[in-house]
Amino acid sequence: MKLIADSGSTKTSWVLTGDGKTEKIIVTAGINPAVQTDEAVQAVLGSLISALPVMPSEIYFYGAGCRGEAQQRMADALKMAFAGERLLHIKVESDLLGAARALFGDSEGIACILGTGSNSCLYNGTSVVENIPPLGYILGDEGSGAALGKMFLNSLFKGELPVELADEYLAETSQTYDDVIRRVYREQNANRYLASTSIFIAKHLDIKPLYDIVKYNIEQFFVKNVCRYSCSGMPVAAVGSIADAYREVYVKVANAHGFDVTKILKEPINDLVAYHSEHHCK
Repeated sequence: MKLIADSGSTKTSWVLTGDGKTEKIIVTAGINPAVQTDEAVQAVLGSLISALPVMPSEIYFYGAGCRGEAQQRMADALKMAFAGERLLHIKVESDLLGAARALFGDSEGIACILGTGSNSCLYNGTSVVENIPPLGYILGDEGSGAALGKMFLNSLFKGELPVELADEYLAETSQTYDDVIRRVYREQNANRYLASTSIFIAKHLDIKPLYDIVKYNIEQFFVKNVCRYSCSGMPVAAVGSIADAYREVYVKVANAHGFDVTKILKEPINDLVAYHSEHHCK
């Protein structure tokens, strides 16, 4: 049995599969070993194990923050959580490689992630060969939900959006200016909070100031990331809630920069399962 996971800052999707059939789908809290403590990671893995009907013999984990030391920490965390089980293989890779495999399989292309955070890479059909660093939601993450939320809230409180729209948002979310400041500067997971504004934005995309914010956010993603890869005519594809919610804007911006968009997925997990049904990846 194989256990395949796609983990972001908000949630982790796990699929237990065997003989080409999906046995169980489990959703847990997100795991990011680069910013979470070992105890927090083990708590999530504990909830996973209690929901598994049988133990896997192979685990393939694709996650945010899984590079360098954090990648090894995640592998160690899985080994500890499944200690005593007869696991044959544990492999931890970045969510970026997972996105590339889900989007392109064995073909080359520019893989993009536009969710709570953002990322991109040049993929040669086997591995990531170039990556413009995303820098996180404070220094970068152009195109992400967090970056979109920052621009939206900035425009809202600086009076750049229609007053009735600002009033509607604050009433709908039962928030005040002080609530927003507290959530961003004093509470944990500010990136998730900022990205949550996309729910409201997507419902009002017909309002030009909001459309302009969305388009500018995605435009910055292409200018600062995708266009920096030295490859002409390379196909582009994307995964993530933001890419999915604003797919028409994403395609329009991509086309304007000379890129053809071949696929947009809200989540990569099903395509990762398909990929691993055809590859052993050991």
